[in-house]
Amino acid sequence: MSRAALLVLADGRFPAGGHAHSGGAEAAVRAGRITSAADLEDFCRGRLHTTGLVAAALAAAAALGHDPAELDAAADARTPSPALRVAARKLGRQLMRAARATWPTGELDAVARAFPKGAHQPVVLGLTARAAGLGPEDAAHCAAYESVSGPATATVRLLGLDPFDATGVLARLAPELDAVVERAVAAARLAAVDGADALPAASAPLLEIGAEAHAAWPVRLFAS
Repeated sequence: MSRAALLVLADGRFPAGGHAHSGGAEAAVRAGRITSAADLEDFCRGRLHTTGLVAAALAAAAALGHDPAELDAAADARTPSPALRVAARKLGRQLMRAARATWPTGELDAVARAFPKGAHQPVVLGLTARAAGLGPEDAAHCAAYESVSGPATATVRLLGLDPFDATGVLARLAPELDAVVERAVAAARLAAVDGADALPAASAPLLEIGAEAHAAWPVRLFAS
């Protein structure tokens, strides 16, 4: 396992397309649910323990070598919103391009051929971690961190929130993030024996509803 590879993958400058997505923050800001750093912390905490947990478990399972097609179907089943499924596949396709250029492997090539429109981003993230020589904990940490860092960064742009305050939110969530990763990796190891049904299926209905409304906006700053 290479700590340097983990830094490359987790770096916000890695060209995986995440900067164009707010993780539901844009819709939450429009709805008045995020107006301050305290609101952002509540939003990110909810996202971390629901969609963040699911994404971390999917990424960990992919890093462990679980069948990508089965994981992609599991991700689809855990994403009721068509808009979010489209966004997840676009992000997966962009991440796959970056991953194949950075850590080329036959496994990545095979998944890219099987999913020309993109597999779900957490699945691709786990496969990318695997190609980089990283383990399931690393993949899960990347996925869980992305689930909160995206909204935090977007809110700085959307609200003019002080970036120091936004970073403080992420720091305060760090212990919870570690706990979510532990749960995610345990579930991924169980899924290796019992199948993808053992993975978490936590839901966040407001994120799903907000994503459908957001997709219909004529003007928006972020893609999702």
